[in-house]
Amino acid sequence: MPYLKIYIHFVWCTKNRYPFLNTIESRQLVWNHIKENAKQKGIHVDFVNGYEDHCHCLISLGINQSVEKVMQLIKGESSYWINQNPDLFPNLKGKRFEWQSEFFALSVSESILKRVRNYIKNQESHHSKKPFCEEYDKIKKVFEKKGDASSD
Repeated sequence: MPYLKIYIHFVWCTKNRYPFLNTIESRQLVWNHIKENAKQKGIHVDFVNGYEDHCHCLISLGINQSVEKVMQLIKGESSYWINQNPDLFPNLKGKRFEWQSEFFALSVSESILKRVRNYIKNQESHHSKKPFCEEYDKIKKVFEKKGDASSD
């Protein structure tokens, strides 16, 4: 039997970064649903949290799982579930909930797992000081820069 231990830190946003998840209660409903749904699909969610317009999810990939498939299953099913339960999410106000199609997937060394978990855990306080859009744009620039360097 193969032994695999690959941790990925996923980050994705709501469509147009709209703050659909603007209450702690709505966020907790979504994070709990993501954990339960992932468990049913054999996806090991180590930690999940986020803020009103984005989600962070630390996942340990299974032997037959790909980054793309895990994101498709988690994002697709959670947006479907949110739209099927509009009474739980008053901020939808008749709008359709969607996640943005893009996402970040960063590999995480076991040596920094605790630090990544703490970072994900403290999203509420972190984003009270620094808006997510600044952080997102900064990460995106790093990805774009690395992409440019590899094409030289």
